[in-house]
Amino acid sequence: MDITKENRRNAFLYCKFRHDQYALYDSYVKSQGLLMNTFLVLNVLFYAEDGLTQKDICTQTLQSKQTVSLIIKHLEKEGDVTLSADAEDRRNKRVQMTEQGRSRYEEPVRHITRAEDTAMALFTPEEQEQLIALSRRFTANLTRLVQGDET
Repeated sequence: MDITKENRRNAFLYCKFRHDQYALYDSYVKSQGLLMNTFLVLNVLFYAEDGLTQKDICTQTLQSKQTVSLIIKHLEKEGDVTLSADAEDRRNKRVQMTEQGRSRYEEPVRHITRAEDTAMALFTPEEQEQLIALSRRFTANLTRLVQGDET
């Protein structure tokens, strides 16, 4: 496949927009006195009513077991999460946000969620479908190419 100058420019712009979004999240999270890795854990726990295993948190946040473990230990020490044996597999610990943790982190977590929901609502339903479909397709193409299938 021939890659044109316009292809390169558009790939750069798309990736730059994605980078700008991540930088926006990072800046907001820092303004709340948090690190991005911690916020990612807080975000998934906030919306997981029954809690999550540390393995689930690693999978959902794309973070290492060691990083998640350190974050959970800190949050537990602060009283923001509790750990209990997982009912399905007693070898795993289930992490659940405490009422204190939910109260402490509700505003920053919900602020991001509201901003994302509102940003999407500013598109028409057709534009939303198009954005999602094209983003899904770009991700599928990128996945295939990064994994070495260049066809």
